[in-house]
Amino acid sequence: MFKKANVVVFDFDGTLSASDSNLAFGRYCFRHSCRPWLFLPVFLVGLIGYYINQRSKWSREVMRCFTTPKMVEKFAPIAIREHKLKRFGWAKAQVAKEHAAGNICILISAGPDYMIPKLVCDMKFDAVITSQMNKKKPWKYKFMCWGPDKVVALDRWAKKNKIIPHVVRAYGDSPSDKYIMNMADTEIWINRKTGLPK
Repeated sequence: MFKKANVVVFDFDGTLSASDSNLAFGRYCFRHSCRPWLFLPVFLVGLIGYYINQRSKWSREVMRCFTTPKMVEKFAPIAIREHKLKRFGWAKAQVAKEHAAGNICILISAGPDYMIPKLVCDMKFDAVITSQMNKKKPWKYKFMCWGPDKVVALDRWAKKNKIIPHVVRAYGDSPSDKYIMNMADTEIWINRKTGLPK
């Protein structure tokens, strides 16, 4: 039997953190490995494709094509430690406040599954939903949790947990978050540079 529940949905990159976790990992790889530089021409092709169409999974995969499982194993933990320092100070306290009000707190992020859960492991989210990457080919998506697919991800989670979600609040920073934000009673748009509501 399904039960109704109040849910608060958070984005991560630019909402709870001052910069993008994908970029943080990519920059770390470029600083500590020659491999990304060998793929630079291919990366630039993907970048052009991304600016033409941000919804393109192909362009995102092309930009990541230098990534290997070994790089994820070696570099992701260090990139995570560095990136945690850029998380906004209010973020953890706000999740605790929402829990105290009896709300279910869900993080839904386009970031990769090898970064996001570890970046928020201390925040006690009820669910952390991210893009799912191919473990053997970590540049490839199994599921890209971006834009309208965040709503799909929330629906899947709710169905699995036999919940009818009532989104009381949603936190986001970019136009790609509008699909989730439009579901909420209250939309809280965050300035990704300051961490303050717009």
